[in-house]
This record gives sequence, C-alpha cells and structure tokens, in this order.
Amino acid sequence: MVSRSFEDLVDEAWTLDRGGWDFSYLAGRVESPELPWDYRQRAGELVRNAQSLLDVDTGGGEFVSGLAPLPARSVAVERWGPNIAIARKRLVPLGVRVEDRLGAVADGEPGFDLILNRHGRLDAGALAALLAPGGRLLTQQVGSRNHLELNELLRVPAAQPPDAWTLNVAVEQLEAAGLRVEHADEVLLPCTFRDIGAVVYQLRMVAWQVPGFDPAAYEVELRDMDRKILAEGGLIVHEHRFFLEAVAPKD
Repeated sequence: MVSRSFEDLVDEAWTLDRGGWDFSYLAGRVESPELPWDYRQRAGELVRNAQSLLDVDTGGGEFVSGLAPLPARSVAVERWGPNIAIARKRLVPLGVRVEDRLGAVADGEPGFDLILNRHGRLDAGALAALLAPGGRLLTQQVGSRNHLELNELLRVPAAQPPDAWTLNVAVEQLEAAGLRVEHADEVLLPCTFRDIGAVVYQLRMVAWQVPGFDPAAYEVELRDMDRKILAEGGLIVHEHRFFLEAVAPKD
C-alpha cells in the first residue's frame, strides 16, 4: 500500500464535503473502545414505546432516521444553518417536522413522551419544560475533557475548563430543573488517530474544539503530529463521554 503525503491527506480532509453531521470518513482511521452503554439500543427501545418524540440538535438527521419507524408526532430541531436542509430532506419523508430553534417547538404544543439528545446542547430547564408528565430524556454528551491533547499539541487553550461539562454538572442541572435521573455513567477512553487527515477532518467538523481552525495556520504543529503518527503508528488522545436517562415527574 502506497503511503499518502501529508499535503494529500490534509487537503482531502479539509475540502471533502459529505454534508450534514457525517463522520463516516473517519471509519477505520480513528479507533476507540466501545462505550460501556449502548445509546442507540436504549434510544430504539424508548422510541418503540413513545407516542411523541423530540430529537434535539439532530444534525442532518443521521442518527434519528436510523430509529425509524418513528412516533406519529415526531419533531427534530437543528440550529446550524447548513444542516437544516439536509435534515429536512432526510426526515420529512419519515413524517418528522424539522424546526430551526427550540422555541418553535415550545409554542403551544403538548409535552413529549421522549426527548433524545445525542451530542447536542443540553439546556436542562428548556428540555424539562418540553417533557410530558412521566416523559423521558435520554442523552449522550461530549464532556469538556474531550480530545484535550489536540489543543495541547496545537498550542491552543481549551474552549472551556476541564471540569466545566461533566456528568456531575449535568446531573445537578437536570435535578434542579425537576427531573429525576435514573441512570448515569461517564468514561474517559483512549482514542487513536491513524493519520493526519483524520485529525484535520475531526477538527474541521468539531469546530468548537479549536475555534477558527485552519490547517494552513497550524502547519508546523500538524507536521509534528504527522511525524508522531508515522513514528508511533498513531496519535492517542482521550474521549470524554457521559450518558444520562432522566424522567419528568408525573404530577
């Protein structure tokens, strides 16, 4: 197998456009252990028993569309402009209404049996207000310790302190909003990037990791990372994830 140049890998990762929240480019190029929970399985179980569904920060609708058939009353919210049209194209044929803001969902609507939030913004108060009595919120979150090694190697401060967004912080917020947390778990797992293109694509897609990231501005640091990957077979960073299932009171 002929190895690809630094320039080729970086250019492809920076210019490739697959639309939406698509990380399939990283398949086989980023490796990490399985999470100790199965968000997809639990979401599927809850969807089958729900009469109404709200999916928050749906991206291009990639995840929730995979849970079809969906409840007759299903709504998805996507706040990032480029993804809205993609989400509507994918989800409207499945009977899902797509809105561009959470406030549009709250206007005069009854509460939802189920709210899903996979790697989206977790506004505890707003989401608690959108749940029907006895309704459930299921969320998987990316914590504030995620991939901090990339910030260190690029010599860029992290966007927030390491303890700013953790399981404990989220539990406190949900309980303060009146929800009862039934299940909670949190992990910090090693994750290996196998080539520099995977690193660039990750930073491009997850724009808040290094705000304003542009490979040209970080060429020296990226070349150092590339040499490390070639010498050691990969670049190890850590993924910070946590999982929560919470229930709204019935009265």
